Amino acid sequence: DAALIITPYYNKPTQEGLYRHFREIADRTDFPLVIYNVPGRTGVNILPETVARLADHPRIVAVKEASGNVGQISRLHRLVGTRLDVLSGDDALTLPILSVGGKGVISVVANIVPAKIKEMIDSFFNCDKKRALDLHHKLEELTSVLFIETNPIPIKTAMNLRGMEVGGFRLPLCEMAPDNVQRLKAVLEKYQLIPGAEA
Repeated sequence: DAALIITPYYNKPTQEGLYRHFREIADRTDFPLVIYNVPGRTGVNILPETVARLADHPRIVAVKEASGNVGQISRLHRLVGTRLDVLSGDDALTLPILSVGGKGVISVVANIVPAKIKEMIDSFFNCDKKRALDLHHKLEELTSVLFIETNPIPIKTAMNLRGMEVGGFRLPLCEMAPDNVQRLKAVLEKYQLIPGAEA
């Protein structure tokens, strides 16, 4: 078990503030920590140099990178090396992130196609780059439709449509717009992921 710790939102701390924040959490816990960088949601981006400062802490073991900036993620891997794992936090960029030193993904799409995500990653690390790229391309439409509204609304809707019964939403999240539900259903049927799909 580990804790996924997001960068603080709203107050937009400095890089020094981010460093001290994560360091304080790590000093006060007894389990592994994964830093979660998702500036599109929090309004703050933890820079590679700041993560590199944190990488020597024994309880900070990985970073989930969802900045959308592959250049930044490449620099991050160069700075941290093997001191912590760099994980994709963006399904559409998992393969590019693997190519610049990423070790895997904390995935949304894997909630409904775990074997395909695993196969893509395994193919990459087994030096079958063609197969990895083929799977990346085959999953593009599914990945795209699972982000037509704020995550996790589409993935929870998709899981419920598959009969996985993951429940509804807590405000301020709410049900998908009807037109988007129809778009989602069409793609799920195309991928043979819900009843009614062609055999």
